[in-house]
Amino acid sequence: MTENVSLGMPQLPAAPYPADVHARLTADAKAIIDRYPGSRSALLPMLHLVQSEEGHVTRTGMQFCADVLGLTTAEVTAVATFYTMYRRRPSGDYQVGVCTNTLCAVMGGDAIFEELKEHLGVGNGETTGDGAITLEHIECNAACDYAPVVMVNWEFFDNQTPESAKKMVDDLRAGRTVEPTRGAPLCTFKETARILAGFPDERPGAVAATGGAGPASLVGLRLAKGETPQQTRIVHPRGETAGQEGE
Repeated sequence: MTENVSLGMPQLPAAPYPADVHARLTADAKAIIDRYPGSRSALLPMLHLVQSEEGHVTRTGMQFCADVLGLTTAEVTAVATFYTMYRRRPSGDYQVGVCTNTLCAVMGGDAIFEELKEHLGVGNGETTGDGAITLEHIECNAACDYAPVVMVNWEFFDNQTPESAKKMVDDLRAGRTVEPTRGAPLCTFKETARILAGFPDERPGAVAATGGAGPASLVGLRLAKGETPQQTRIVHPRGETAGQEGE
């Protein structure tokens, strides 16, 4: 007897955007494409653009990118699934990423992540029922000198503890103002995606607030330039001994 095996139906073509949304995104897409010598080079910011519309990269968004850039949906999907900044399913207004890479983990990142999962009642990559918070672990936030680090919509929250992280997500869910340790004021994930697409952040003072590297990140550079008194032992380059110093 042959077992019945259902292979399933192929997916239908992605539904188009409503006419008004399509027209608005087409105008935005033209502004993006005009920055590049070749249109296909605009794919990354285009994906941020469609992500800013619905909070994640939908099949409709990928079809739009393919149509505008003259690509196949397979080419667009290959890029959208490669980079973790592109969400493939609905997510929260605030993406809370806890670094669990080596240094942050040792300094308390693992504990922060575990307590946030319990506190919010969600697992990795899941969103709270109110749609406010999506929690995920991140391999590296590139801020090891401030470990453990949490990022919210790619803004830094340095030197966190389980208690400070839980207060931060509670404040976000309650609609209270939450200030990053450094960088621009927080905005929603959709607004962040539009900024990443290359459109200006028009909030008063937001650009001026972005700043640069913090003091802890610049200590090594200042030591190398002789701008900071050397208070710690510096390992000598390979093959050089302490007796050669200053020769």
